[in-house]
Amino acid sequence: MLERIQLAHTPTPIEELPHLSHKLGGPRLLIKRDDLTGLAFGGNKIRKLEYLLADAQSQNADILLTTGAAQSNHCRQTAAASARKGFDCTLVLTGEEPKEYSGNNYLDRLLGANIIWTEPAKRDITLNRQIDVLEGEGRTPYLIPYGGSNAIGAFAYAMAVEELMEQLQGDFPDWIVFASSSGGTQAGLIAGTYHFGLDTKILGISVDEEAPILSKRIAELASEIVPLLGFQATFSTQEVLVKDGYIGEGYGVMGSLEKTAISTFAREEGILLDPVYTGRAAGGMLDLIQEGFFDPESTVLFWHTGGTPGLFADRYLKDVL
Repeated sequence: MLERIQLAHTPTPIEELPHLSHKLGGPRLLIKRDDLTGLAFGGNKIRKLEYLLADAQSQNADILLTTGAAQSNHCRQTAAASARKGFDCTLVLTGEEPKEYSGNNYLDRLLGANIIWTEPAKRDITLNRQIDVLEGEGRTPYLIPYGGSNAIGAFAYAMAVEELMEQLQGDFPDWIVFASSSGGTQAGLIAGTYHFGLDTKILGISVDEEAPILSKRIAELASEIVPLLGFQATFSTQEVLVKDGYIGEGYGVMGSLEKTAISTFAREEGILLDPVYTGRAAGGMLDLIQEGFFDPESTVLFWHTGGTPGLFADRYLKDVL
C-alpha cells in the first residue's frame, strides 16, 4: 500500500435525498459528501493529495507545482494542502488574469500560492520552464498532474470504495454517478470496485471530453492503479461508462442544465453544487432519471466531488439564480 498523509476529514457522510427522490418518483437517491473533506472548503482532490504529498515528502520536495483552469478546485486544494504541510506552492492557471480575484483564485492567493497565468496552449511549456527555474535556484519541485490524476493520486479513490462499503454494510447502491474530467476519480472507483468486489456500476458524467477520449484515458489509468493494490488487471474502454451528452457549450460554460440542478439540490435538499462539475453531473443524472435510464426501484448514489467556492466566482454569481 502507498504511504499517505492525513488531510481529509474521512469517512465523509453518506446521506439520503428523500425529498428529491420523491419529487422524481424514484429511484432511491443517496449522496456521498466529498464536499465535506475539510481543508479550505474540501473536495475530492484532498483524498488524492494525501498520497501525492506523501510521495513528494519521500522525494524531499520543498515546493509543489500544479495547473488548472482559472477557477480550479484542484489548484485551490493543492494550495491548502501545501500550506498545511509546509510546502511552497506555485499554480499555473490558464486564462487571463482577472482584474479582481474571486472564488477559487481569490482563495489561492489567500492560501499563499504563487500564481502564474498562461494561455491554455502554453500550459505545459510554462510548467516545465518553471521547474527549470526552481531547480536552477536549488529548489526541489514536485509536479502534481492536472487534477491530481495519475496512478498515485487516483489510488485514493480505490481506497474510498473500501470506505463506502464499510459505511453501507451491504446496502450498496446499484449505481454511483459523479462528475468526470481528468479521470482520476473514475479510474480509482473502477479499480476499487474490482478489487473489493463491489457489484456497482460506475457512471461518469463528462464535463468536457467526448466519451471515447475520456474512456480510453480512464481505462489506462485504472490499469495503472491495480498493481498498487497488489494485483494485475487490464481494463478496456468498454468497461468504462461515460455519458458525454451534457457537455453543452464546453468546460465552465453554465447553461440551463447546471442552473436547474443547482437550484433543485439547494431547494429540495439544502445541498450546494458548483457550476462546473457537480452542477453538470447532477444535471445529467436528473435528466437520465427523467428519461428512465435508471430503474425507479434501484438505488443511485451521487458522489459529490466538491467545488462550492465556484458559486462565488464573479462569472457565475449573477447566472446561478
